[in-house]
Amino acid sequence: MVSSTTESLRAGLPRATWRIAALLVCVIAWHLATRQRVNLGFITFQNVPPPREVAESAWSLLQSPLVLQHLAASLRRVFIGFGLAAVAGVALGLAIGRARWAEDTLLPPLEVLRPIPAVAWIPLAILMFPSSEASMVFITFVGALFPVLLNTVHGVEAVDARLVASARSLGAGRLAVFREVVLPGALPSIVTGLAIGMGTAWFCLVTAEMISGQFGIGYYTWMSYTIQNYADIVVGMLFIGVLGMGSSALVRWAGQALMPWRSVQEKRA
Repeated sequence: MVSSTTESLRAGLPRATWRIAALLVCVIAWHLATRQRVNLGFITFQNVPPPREVAESAWSLLQSPLVLQHLAASLRRVFIGFGLAAVAGVALGLAIGRARWAEDTLLPPLEVLRPIPAVAWIPLAILMFPSSEASMVFITFVGALFPVLLNTVHGVEAVDARLVASARSLGAGRLAVFREVVLPGALPSIVTGLAIGMGTAWFCLVTAEMISGQFGIGYYTWMSYTIQNYADIVVGMLFIGVLGMGSSALVRWAGQALMPWRSVQEKRA
């Protein structure tokens, strides 16, 4: 009964309105929990800053000249690291997915490195690179690489073998099969991997900035914690969330532009 009522409400509202309403519900719940100083034992909101205090801190930050330095530093590191990871991940994924020698040679060492968390790479990155800036870009690169790589491999391996056989039967060479069949078939998975990789890049960047950064949203969040400015901590978290969401949406939008046939299929459906 509740499910049918929810579906009827959703049907009567535009999707954007429904999403904004969901965000407002979360903000109201946050306000009530902090105002009533809810303490459930395993979680407490007694020291959590309320939305109004966070909004005031965010407004103060936006008026500060430092906000542009923090944003520029984080965006530069993320997009450089993500760009390198996108190129390397897609190239390696296509090779591993299509060539058995590449799978046997490249995949085993990459699988050994994949479970290593970003935090564990930080000391080695500091030793490997002469500057903290390069080490933070490297951490971002490592974090974004593996989602892109694995989704590319999965996308290539999921291409229907009958499509490849049909293209070859029509006289297509290896390059034509790759360009006209394999790459378009794997593109949805590649775009998904890129979107996931962008979110992971932000996660890893913030971790790196907390330890070795001088500017950046992660550095700002960590410094707010060290001086016990709790409202600024939440401001930094929200900035990270908005930037991560926006950059992932940008990646998905670019991916949709590369796949016009998906839009046609959705309209027909």
